[in-house]
Amino acid sequence: MNLRDAFDAPAPAIVLAEGAFGTMDGKTANGVVMHSELFDARAVIDSTHADEAASDVLGRADVRDVPIVSSTEGALERASDAEALVIGVAPAGGALPDEWVSDIEEAIRAGLDIVSGLHVFLSEQERWQTLADEHGATLFDVRKPPGEDDLRVGDGTVDEADAQIVLTAGTDCAVGKRTTTFELYRAAKRAGLNAGWVATGQTGIMVGAHRGVVIDRVPADFTAGVVEDLVSAVTEEHDIVFVEGQASLTHRAYSSVTLGLLHGAWPDAVVLVDDPDRDRRTHFDQWPVAGVEAERHLVEQLSDATVAAVSTWADPAEIDYSVPAANVYDEGGADDLLASVREAL
Repeated sequence: MNLRDAFDAPAPAIVLAEGAFGTMDGKTANGVVMHSELFDARAVIDSTHADEAASDVLGRADVRDVPIVSSTEGALERASDAEALVIGVAPAGGALPDEWVSDIEEAIRAGLDIVSGLHVFLSEQERWQTLADEHGATLFDVRKPPGEDDLRVGDGTVDEADAQIVLTAGTDCAVGKRTTTFELYRAAKRAGLNAGWVATGQTGIMVGAHRGVVIDRVPADFTAGVVEDLVSAVTEEHDIVFVEGQASLTHRAYSSVTLGLLHGAWPDAVVLVDDPDRDRRTHFDQWPVAGVEAERHLVEQLSDATVAAVSTWADPAEIDYSVPAANVYDEGGADDLLASVREAL
């Protein structure tokens, strides 16, 4: 999916994050407010933080003071020129919460397009599609997988790409691969490079990746082929392409997706993302985190890529990594990380 073709960036938008803004469950909403090149967040809907500022809830002084309100009505008062409602939370269980229905309906009646990360597809439900048609709104379901005609197995066509490809990988889930990918992309743009990026999760698509797919909705056999097509498309117009990774090669639950991404992107360099304070896997306490060296070994055994650097949550000076390390949240951290990548390339 390429939402850049659907909106004139940055499009003014309202972000729905009811009950989750500033939390891990609201990471899509958080990412859109902090990073989106595609949407200019003008208001956030979350009644639990109404009348606060986004910068305070996120604990980020570099974030604009986007107002937080309790309803779509309040959001439209603050952002009368909004073009889209971005649903920035995907609730556990996948269903649309009843308490969100009126907010979404009001947004559609105001003519706003709906950009949804829900597991249920609004565009496939007659009620929602009829309402959207009546008010000239478009429903974008970013989790919808590619159609059957767009599915294929990997065949190595990405090898013909005339660009450098950099993949982020990790020591676990939820360690910051999307953030690292985006910060590397921004650092490359600052350095004057013709950079693009590919998202493999809903947040990256909404933030404004040049191409993207929610990779966990793609049938396993076709993961590598879908990624090849996305990466190849972006390399046609960019000299260096950053690809968002998922999970880790040593993760027993999700390693198949990680390997599919590695083989589909077939990168020249890999940046590992690590939280050194984490010794058990998120949501899988029964399994230990294998660590940077185990991941590095597997990446270099299973591909032709070089592990160029580590994006760490820690102070890189305090951790003895075997490759250069930087924290993208430190001043100059993303630039340091990019410098290590360019040296490896």
